[in-house]
Amino acid sequence: MILNWDDYFMGIALLSAKRSKDPNTSVGACIVNGKNQIVGVGYNGMPRGCDDKVFPWCNDKDNLNNKYLYVVHAELNAILNSTVPLDNCKMYVSLLPCSECSKAIIQSGIKKVIYLSDKYSHTDTVKASKKMLCAAGVDFEQLILNTIKIDLDFNH
Repeated sequence: MILNWDDYFMGIALLSAKRSKDPNTSVGACIVNGKNQIVGVGYNGMPRGCDDKVFPWCNDKDNLNNKYLYVVHAELNAILNSTVPLDNCKMYVSLLPCSECSKAIIQSGIKKVIYLSDKYSHTDTVKASKKMLCAAGVDFEQLILNTIKIDLDFNH
């Protein structure tokens, strides 16, 4: 089986998501330049130096015990982990970015976002995200995969 570029890069994003310890929403991102070279990857996790066994992973009503105050989203991690300027790059991400991540995507110079799921399309943060991406001229599209499953055998 030979993967096309879109399936390959989304596969990298999905594999990166496997690093996340978030029990509800594991997200991965992969940034690619115009030469189809990976220049950044990320997953949703705690900031460096913040032990993910100490900080919360729940969506508690008590703000200080709510993961959303602490977690760095996959998109921002991929941008921060990038090795080069991101002007005109594409980002592959397993979930359409929230408004905070879209701000970082726009500011970084990324020009296209390719995502798998838009399961939060009804939320204000995703509505705002789409509005900002459109206004800034960042294309975004949902990927229809050609490949449904990839088996990785670490003994091969």
